[in-house]
Parts: sequence; structure tokens; C-alpha cells
Amino acid sequence: MTHQFRMIETNGIKIRAAVQGQGPLVVMVHGFPESWYSWRHQMQPLVDAEFTACAIDVRGYGGSDKPQAVEAYAMAEMTADIAGIIDALSPNAPAILMGHDWGAPIVWHSAVLYPEKVRAVAGLSVPYYALPPAPLNHIFKAMYTDQGKFFYMSYFQDEGVAEAEFEADVRGSLRRLYYASSANSNGRWGTLSKPVGEPMLHGLDDPEAFPSWLSTADLDYYVGEFERSGFRGPVNRYRNFERDWALMNGVADRVIRQPSLFVAGAQDMVLKMFGDGQIETMTARMREVMSDLRGVHILPDAGHWTQQERPAATTRVLLDWLKAV
Repeated sequence: MTHQFRMIETNGIKIRAAVQGQGPLVVMVHGFPESWYSWRHQMQPLVDAEFTACAIDVRGYGGSDKPQAVEAYAMAEMTADIAGIIDALSPNAPAILMGHDWGAPIVWHSAVLYPEKVRAVAGLSVPYYALPPAPLNHIFKAMYTDQGKFFYMSYFQDEGVAEAEFEADVRGSLRRLYYASSANSNGRWGTLSKPVGEPMLHGLDDPEAFPSWLSTADLDYYVGEFERSGFRGPVNRYRNFERDWALMNGVADRVIRQPSLFVAGAQDMVLKMFGDGQIETMTARMREVMSDLRGVHILPDAGHWTQQERPAATTRVLLDWLKAV
């Protein structure tokens, strides 16, 4: 891999980006708890297809700046970061965006808030529904917390709690989190049933032999990144649901009009959270707010970590879409 790291000044902070190749810009945005490294399998194929591949560390992660304040991780700031990266790397042409997990909402919303900067947009794992009926923390409180049930996004709301748990044993935490959302455990993270007050990692398996899609060297890289960065910035993203809802409630046109694509693993826990796993229902809802949705691809034998668990299949779907946009 012949990428180089660049520190990009954007929106008042610096974002670290792995950049490789020449051609139209493709910005790849990772989710929780990940890194630019989550896109390692897609970098060279994009370069071979004559694109500039740019995989970033989202603010709060890896080599990027890590503001302390919760509100620094609101969607308004995350999307402004992306807009500034496009300005820095492709000042004369709009970019193509790809996002996974939290990266998907970031690129979906970037396409809405900065339409002139975004040529096309692809989301992995998390679909785009524009605006929920209420902030998500209100919805999860009613569905889970008020019923005495644990839900990880509700658990993340109290500052310092999740951070302390995860940072006590970074390697063990990441192993459990990655495995629990993979096809190997059939998305156990999202189906775990336990009472409010339980620690996040309680009940999550740490397999003796990890699945082959994440090598020891891969895990070592992630562990090193989070041992340096901690988890406050990553978890802060979950503490901005009310700010995010207010932002989008004030946007008159929330339709994504650029060519778009959705990809997910068939065993992804998120599919059960959005549309109760009914792909036809989920697709219909997306088409209501995505005027040029060019494909919905559900990959068999893949869980939440789509582009890592099924790298060849994911890359093929993305490249086929790119050729047409």
C-alpha cells in the first residue's frame, strides 16, 4: 500500500487522511469504533480504477484532532469537516462520498447540506430516512430504557461511563465489539437482552480464535489507535441526537438528489433496527427521500463490518456503481 498520510485543515481542526492515487476524489468515512484503516481493502482498487482514494480518521479518532466538548461532534460539525476536506483535495470538482456505520449518516447528510460539493454518495450499513419523528435518544428511551431494557445508544449518553469501560481493556473491548456485530455472531451486539444498568460488554463473547476477516495485525492496528486516542470523541457522536434532529428539522429540502447507493451485510444488526429487517420496506422508505437511488445490495455472509468481512464483494459493488456515476 503506497498511500500517504495528510493532515488536512478543515472547519477549525486537522483531519488525518490516507490519500492514494490520482483522479476524481472519493472520500471514505468510517464508523464506530473504527479508523481510516477500515477502508484498507478498497484503497488500491479505487486507485486502479483511476480515482483518488481518501480514507479519513473522523474527528476524535486516530491521528485527527480530538475536541473535548460533546457538541463538537454534532452532525453540523461532522459534515463541515467533510466539506472542508473536499475543498482542500478537490477545489474545482465535487467529490464522491462513501460512509460506513456512523460514516453513512455523515455522508448522507453531507450530500444534503453541501449538495454542490457532492457528486454521488454511497452508504454502508445505515440507511437514509431523512428525519425521524423525534430525536433518537427520545425514541430509544421510550423503547428500551423506560421498559427497563438495555440499549447501547442509551448507555452511551452518560459522559465517561462507556469510555471508562472500553479504555480499561482496549484490546478486549474491541475484540468483543467487532465480533458481536459480525456475521460470525449473527449481530449479537444488536440482539443482546439485558437490564438497564448492565455494562456494555457484559454478555459479549471474546472468541478464542477470531474470524479470519480481521487478522492479528489488523486488530493490533486498531488497538494502537484507540490506546492513543481513547473513546471520548467516538462516543460523543452518540450524544448529539437532539442537536442533529434540530439541524435537519430546519432544512427545507432533505432529499438526496445525487446518484446514491446502499450496501449492507445480510446479518447486519442495523437492518433489524431500521425496518425490522424487511428490505423491501427499508428500500421503499429510502426511495421517498433519495431521488436517484441506484441500488440496494444486501451481501450474504456479512455482518456489520461490510467492507472488511466481504471486501471483494463490497469493492465490486462500489466500483460497478462508480463506473455509472
